[in-house]
Amino acid sequence: MKSLFVVPAFAVLSATAALAAGSHSGGHGHDDASKGSHMAVGEAGKASEVTRTIEVEMLEAEDGKMIFKPDRLALKQGETVRFSIVNAGELEHEFVLDNKARNAEHKELMQKFPEMEHDDPNAVRLKPGESGEIIWTFTNGGGFEFACLVPGHYESGMHGELSVVEQPATN
Repeated sequence: MKSLFVVPAFAVLSATAALAAGSHSGGHGHDDASKGSHMAVGEAGKASEVTRTIEVEMLEAEDGKMIFKPDRLALKQGETVRFSIVNAGELEHEFVLDNKARNAEHKELMQKFPEMEHDDPNAVRLKPGESGEIIWTFTNGGGFEFACLVPGHYESGMHGELSVVEQPATN
């Protein structure tokens, strides 16, 4: 009979450890873009609507800074972009699209839970040599950013400016 109680107790302990590590699928107050909601920076896009692909590299520079190449992007409101992202560095990095306030909140949470698992449509976390993509529609104009929120990386320079030019309304 003891073995019957060991397995459920182990399952409960494993679930508790997983919650302590954190997960933020749709977390940090983000709406779930996969269900039609959107964030300030926009919403998950459809591959059939991509108007261009932007290649982004994440890496560490020789001077010790952590960088994105390119580190500035200008887009048009309504544009759907495929970000083709490669981690060309020696450390794990992530690419997160959002506004500065949300990224600051996310960064604080990452400080508390550095092993947090990601399942947000506006983010991808990659090990060295890995590549991934985000397809995103920029529904709102304004100033946003992309950043690596792994503890210490933002402070080492791993963030970039993203400006979305508002399109005039058509009648």
